[in-house]
Amino acid sequence: MSYSKYFMHLGEKNRPFEDAAAVTQKTINALFQQSTQAYSGVDPLQLKAQLEAVDLSTAEPLNDVIESVNQLIAKNSILVQHPHTIAHLHTPPLVASVVAEHFIAALNQSMDSWDQAPAATYVEQMMVDWLCATYQMGDLSDGVFTSGGTQSNLMGLLLARDWFADKYSNHNIQQDGLPEYGHKMRILCSDKSHFTVQKSAALMGLGERSVVTVKTNVQGQIDCDELQLTIDALKAQDLLPIAIVATAGTTDHGAIDDLQRVVSIAKNSGCWSHIDGAYGGALMLSETHKSRLQGIESADSVSVDFHKLFYQTISCGALLIKNKANFNTLLHHADYLNREGDELPNLVDKSIATTKRFDALKMFMTLKAVGAQQLGCMYDDLLVLTNQVADLIKKNSHFELCCEPLLSTVLFRLSDQGTLSDEAFNELHQTLRLQLLTSGDAVIAETKVDGKLYLKFTLLNPCLTLNDFDSLFTKIESTATQLLIQTQEAN
Repeated sequence: MSYSKYFMHLGEKNRPFEDAAAVTQKTINALFQQSTQAYSGVDPLQLKAQLEAVDLSTAEPLNDVIESVNQLIAKNSILVQHPHTIAHLHTPPLVASVVAEHFIAALNQSMDSWDQAPAATYVEQMMVDWLCATYQMGDLSDGVFTSGGTQSNLMGLLLARDWFADKYSNHNIQQDGLPEYGHKMRILCSDKSHFTVQKSAALMGLGERSVVTVKTNVQGQIDCDELQLTIDALKAQDLLPIAIVATAGTTDHGAIDDLQRVVSIAKNSGCWSHIDGAYGGALMLSETHKSRLQGIESADSVSVDFHKLFYQTISCGALLIKNKANFNTLLHHADYLNREGDELPNLVDKSIATTKRFDALKMFMTLKAVGAQQLGCMYDDLLVLTNQVADLIKKNSHFELCCEPLLSTVLFRLSDQGTLSDEAFNELHQTLRLQLLTSGDAVIAETKVDGKLYLKFTLLNPCLTLNDFDSLFTKIESTATQLLIQTQEAN
């Protein structure tokens, strides 16, 4: 029995792949040309039932499978290219990134050892070097590509924990596990920091309670005076602050902490400084806004997330560190993979992952086909548009704006609560968001600020124009009016 038709081959035996690739491309093009909504509007339970009805025990011709995927999955996916898909940090990918995925999938390089990814290993290191230079991390800096902000934050804090134990008591956590004072270790961040700080602490064996949150100011930035007071109070309780996490772009408000001051406080307090730049870190490419990241160059570690404002396909991120020697705590030699004394570079030496995708190619092709300067211009235009959308809301009597935008998120809610209680009014906004989603009209988000539920736009698509929001606001207004009538009648 021949298995050739199931694989790609060298030489001229790739007709099955060529045919399937052509059908897939034609199918995707047709989907994008015909789609008019952000989501199909299929009821969630109906969608679940349709997918569960697929018989996985019977194989079919690949072209039939492609058509099935198109009908059941592609047509019922969130279309990130739609102008009304503006809920999350979820971008439409660049053409260069999508094309790079073709190479990544077909070549299937494994980024752990040079003998599995010779050219790819050098490309990733080139991209890391470019990032370190762009973020001005210094001559001793280095980095590694990750799956995104979650893994980058985990790695940054893992390195912080090991660095502190070595500095504090010459203890090697890699070899001996957590020290006896591990329960005293504390990580500080703002009360608006990403939840992955707590998740990382749990995975590191410190527990979520080891994370101490510091209040933020009216702009959503960490209160640096309160940060210093908190550090002093922890030390007075014989606790051990090991790391401070600053955020360059909080998820809801887009707030950027005073990075320079946070890093200075960390150094003076004997703490590792980690900056979560998953959202706002891309501003380093903007000549207009990169000054808002002043201080990032002095941090011990920085998370960068390319599948957000770098417009890469999911997933793609990186961790950068100030001193490459700190990667040594991750090093473990395996005789079959990264032998001690290998002269060729093995990226597994500085990664918590072994097998890893060649995601660096996406950024390589983006820099060559789009360019860093053009990306920076996209951010500048996007932030201008965000403020224009906020102005539209301020001029619309049906809505009230939560606060002035700091990056590219806009928080707002209905202005007329009527006779509804605060709880009922919050529930109305939840219902409004879900109805817009399940009808396929719009994908927008929700969040809470001081107990009040707000709708949220996250503007990431640089192709949007102000006109794209006219029909969206009209749809939100009409849906909200119907829901208000129904709610008041029910009460």
